[in-house]
Amino acid sequence: MNSNYLSRRHFIRTAAAAAVASPLIGSAGEKKPSLKSETLVTTLYKSLNEEQRKIICMPFDHELRSKVDNNWHVTKPRLGKDFTKDQQQMVKEIFLGLHSNEWADKVYGQVKHDSGKAGFGDSSIAIFGEPDTGKFEFVLTGRHCTRRCDGDSVEGAAFGGPIFYGHAAGGFDEKPDHPNNVYWYQAERANSVFKMLDGKQRKMALVDGPGRKERRNKTVALTGKKEGLDGIRLSEFSRDQKDEVDKVLSDLLAPFRKEDREESMKLIRAGGMDNLHMAFYQQSDVGSDKVWDNWQLEGPNMIWYFRGDPHVHVWAHIKKPA
Repeated sequence: MNSNYLSRRHFIRTAAAAAVASPLIGSAGEKKPSLKSETLVTTLYKSLNEEQRKIICMPFDHELRSKVDNNWHVTKPRLGKDFTKDQQQMVKEIFLGLHSNEWADKVYGQVKHDSGKAGFGDSSIAIFGEPDTGKFEFVLTGRHCTRRCDGDSVEGAAFGGPIFYGHAAGGFDEKPDHPNNVYWYQAERANSVFKMLDGKQRKMALVDGPGRKERRNKTVALTGKKEGLDGIRLSEFSRDQKDEVDKVLSDLLAPFRKEDREESMKLIRAGGMDNLHMAFYQQSDVGSDKVWDNWQLEGPNMIWYFRGDPHVHVWAHIKKPA
């Protein structure tokens, strides 16, 4: 580790410490703990020059703030070319801080791998609103990545809105067991639920199709429906089967920081666990091994769609029930 890297880390942490010297005050006058990534967004925002602000800073209600896609750039500048070394390090720290300690380096490595020669530097960013006002959202995008940091500015939306992640660990067309894929474990966990189902339940859970079409925001459009969604409704599950789904949800959320995990589960439960539907798609069975590569959990106020054919794409959207 070189001295330049260490000095940048020192600069960033010193700046962040200064930013939290005056803690946020809640409506009842209590002190609110500052979140590391949100604090660094404020520090990053203050470091931008006028030209950078013109390009990457937009009004909070701009339509791009809520966009999600599997491979896109929210603004034209690239992190590795159009930002200072200090700013690049701040963005990296923001990204890492959105993930759990156990997963941050793995997820960073996935984005770096899937972004080609430029690595994480191929990412693009935008800041909507102004961090100092408490109404803002930082968005980072690239191949297989849409992440958000909003400090709960977007009320009733886990992660600040829909997110996307994926991995093409073994090339575009991965093998049936998806070797070295960071996220394949999530499909294995979902398949553990399928293995617990009896014959009648499996018929209800299996869908004769490839899975939902990937159409940007339409991919994660919420229906509000409690019945009639793809697959089997969890009201058809036994207690131990429901418990396994609960554990799967916990494992799906494991890569993310505690605040986002807890908010996600709170909102999912608010929509009613019995209203969730679990579907496994038969036409996208890589290797015909009946380990279902494409599957989803969907309810009136959430979608978690996992597409493992030909490589992993994951779309997630969780909101407060209407």
